Amino acid sequence: MYQRTIFNRIVNSLKHYPVVIVTGPRQVGKSTEVYKLVQVGFHYVSLDNISSRREALEDPEFFIQQHGTPLIIDEIQYAPILMEVIESIVNEKRLKDGNANGMFVLTGSQTFSMMKGVTQSLAGRASILKMMPLSYSEIVGKEENPFLPSLEIYHKAFESINVNDLYKIIVRGMYPELYKDKDSDTFEYYENYVNTYIDRDVSELINIKDKLAFHNFLQYIATLTSQQVNYSDIAKNIGVDSKTIKSWISILETSGIIYLLQPYSEYKLSKRVTKSPKLYFCDTGLATHLARVNNPEYLMISNLAGAFMETYVMNEIKKSYENNGLKFNGYYYRDNHQNEIDLILIDNMKLHCIEIKKGSMFEKKHVKSFNQLAHSQYEMGTSCIICNTEKNYAINRDILVLSVSCI
Repeated sequence: MYQRTIFNRIVNSLKHYPVVIVTGPRQVGKSTEVYKLVQVGFHYVSLDNISSRREALEDPEFFIQQHGTPLIIDEIQYAPILMEVIESIVNEKRLKDGNANGMFVLTGSQTFSMMKGVTQSLAGRASILKMMPLSYSEIVGKEENPFLPSLEIYHKAFESINVNDLYKIIVRGMYPELYKDKDSDTFEYYENYVNTYIDRDVSELINIKDKLAFHNFLQYIATLTSQQVNYSDIAKNIGVDSKTIKSWISILETSGIIYLLQPYSEYKLSKRVTKSPKLYFCDTGLATHLARVNNPEYLMISNLAGAFMETYVMNEIKKSYENNGLKFNGYYYRDNHQNEIDLILIDNMKLHCIEIKKGSMFEKKHVKSFNQLAHSQYEMGTSCIICNTEKNYAINRDILVLSVSCI
């Protein structure tokens, strides 16, 4: 059993909010984490159970009365009507006792119907926590802190991941079930994940007339992870219109399958920077499965090697913030002269530039794009290259070369 960083946030949020909502993609461990609260007196019910779902839809008020509070309701998206009843119970408790904190924990995928219910009925009453697949820190049992390039990280001892093991992790992905049973078949797991969870969730959100086209779309964009989004090009390759592609990407983003990294811009830069976001899969294992590169050795020497390593590093950095309840203030930079910076982090009015590279030996010429932000409205902080070096080293006092193990 892995210690998830988010659990302490769940416990802390219960002290300050009547309702705590844990969202995220299928199979990331939401149910496992909230079920731990049964040990401290919470009741539990799952709407994955058909009879429980029917009872909740037929008489939502009695459904909650019979289970009692404090109550965990798993898969709340199957009965969004419960949100209105929960709102009423919370309001009554506040009026009567002056405090209703810690009454409900809800879990669910981030479907439109669920989030609409949250914004309409539980605004100001709920803490919404987003859960993602395992982080590498959670797998190896080390403390997970928000990543920011610094001399402290540079000097900190770490156990290096060699490049062969890194690509095994990339292909395996980070879903908890794959680490509970380390002998389980990766291909079979993701094949079932696509056919069961993605198909089911997507079918609930949109009416896909041609499922084959949607599956072709999934496979195609998996090869585009860490690339800029060009809706027209994707539409041309899949054989649907751009409007459909935008809708499908929005659905995948809402379902926690992908996310979009926005371009960095300031007023001085606005005329020459790229406007399109970059697309990243939230889990590299799912992306490699869809892209049909299931062999780590093959992936490592393929033309997708850099893109998947960048996706892995980006995901781990993003998790290090979101798992700790912090906003991920990340952007990328690309201008019309092909200058590019993989990731820009903004922290305390400072810009930190990060390049992600597959190799291990670099010098200043490899980060000349950092100079494009020398006259930014923000002060330049410590920047870095994250790569497969076994030993950290410095290009100069402002630019470090860090092992991927330092994230």
